[in-house]
Amino acid sequence: MSVIPTLEQLHAIGAVQQPTYDDPAALADVVERLRKRPPLVFAGECDDLTSRLAAVSRGEAFLLQGGDCAETLADVGADNVSNKLRVLLQMAVVLTYAGSVPVVKLGRLAGQYAKPRSSDTETRDGVTLPAYRGDAVNGFEFTPESRIPDPNRLLDVYNASAATLNLVRAFVTGGYADLRQVHTWNTDFVRSSSAGQRYEALASEIDKALQFMKAIGVDAEELKRVDFHSSHEALLMEYEHALTRIDSRTGKQYNVSGHFVWIGERTRQIDGAHVEYFRSIANPIGCKLGPTATADDAIALAEKLNPENTPGRLTFITRFGADKIRDGLPNLVEKVTAAGLQVAWVCDPMHGNTFESSTGYKTRRFEDVVGEVQGFFDVHRALGTWPGGILVEMTGDDVTECIGGGEEIDEHRLAHRYESVVDPRLNRVQSLEMAFLVAEMLRRA
Repeated sequence: MSVIPTLEQLHAIGAVQQPTYDDPAALADVVERLRKRPPLVFAGECDDLTSRLAAVSRGEAFLLQGGDCAETLADVGADNVSNKLRVLLQMAVVLTYAGSVPVVKLGRLAGQYAKPRSSDTETRDGVTLPAYRGDAVNGFEFTPESRIPDPNRLLDVYNASAATLNLVRAFVTGGYADLRQVHTWNTDFVRSSSAGQRYEALASEIDKALQFMKAIGVDAEELKRVDFHSSHEALLMEYEHALTRIDSRTGKQYNVSGHFVWIGERTRQIDGAHVEYFRSIANPIGCKLGPTATADDAIALAEKLNPENTPGRLTFITRFGADKIRDGLPNLVEKVTAAGLQVAWVCDPMHGNTFESSTGYKTRRFEDVVGEVQGFFDVHRALGTWPGGILVEMTGDDVTECIGGGEEIDEHRLAHRYESVVDPRLNRVQSLEMAFLVAEMLRRA
């Protein structure tokens, strides 16, 4: 690992997608306060995740990463966290049992408060204001006061992330994640859907297997809890840099704001500030690769971000779109594999399939999301490589943000309960449907 650059050096290199603050002194004060805060995660936990992702890169496990497109400070609470955790656990059970493969569970939570934007401004009815960049930067409300970047929000994000992680740890160690409670993760809403009914049938099969294990005297500790890690896009330099610590055991530098952090499609410039920062931390990291990424880009990024070629260190997260995945992905995978690079391949089927509906809502078709995952699996099957996982923007609530699925949500139903502040998410029924479909793909992988 290289020595971490200073904030000044990173900004001199060119840190893109950063907010412009009116008061540099206030920002500096917030950064210093964050530097004194306790870590949100620990180096040993990050190392544990690296070893689990190494299994993914070897084709011995599958990654399920899911959560909100953009977390909001107002939604931090036990119900919101338990709802998301419940759906992720349900999806993991389906993938593990029906797909017959260990599943690494990674939440897109406790830090996903900042979003890159295609434009610095937003115009409505002739009024132009700074774009909403996530609750870590400014407010969603379209007013001049709300849209001013406020550095104190970084402290709010730290506190919200700490609260979320405390809740997650309580849930996964306090019995909520006990596999023997598999039936209780369902709800009347889910039971009324075909995916929910299918889940109930699978849960009954699991019950019978657990009863057999109990009868022969097996009461494994692994049934009572799950290993669950946090992740987010490490976008804001001030926040991520302030939460970088040197581990006293190893002397390595870790980003202690999340176990797994990734570089976005808009910030993966090989000579940019984000890549320079990421190469200095010891966390397992990801990098998004979209339709403009070439095989040479991917190889250069791997050589810079993972020069020792450590398995589990680097995950490539591809986001092409359902209509481009079969054309764009093969060359990347083939050349990266031929170069002998140890990476895990994960599919983000969300960001390449977004469009605006006739009713004015930003949405995605469920069929396109599933179609991109199918293309991802088909490419890897043809090349003899391992389709390592999926990254899904989802929620534990019964929102209506994505079109299609078993509920047959159409464009006119989007208005019923559209709650996302940035990108549309799969609701809990669509998420469960997707898990069953991906499990079938895993059987054939």
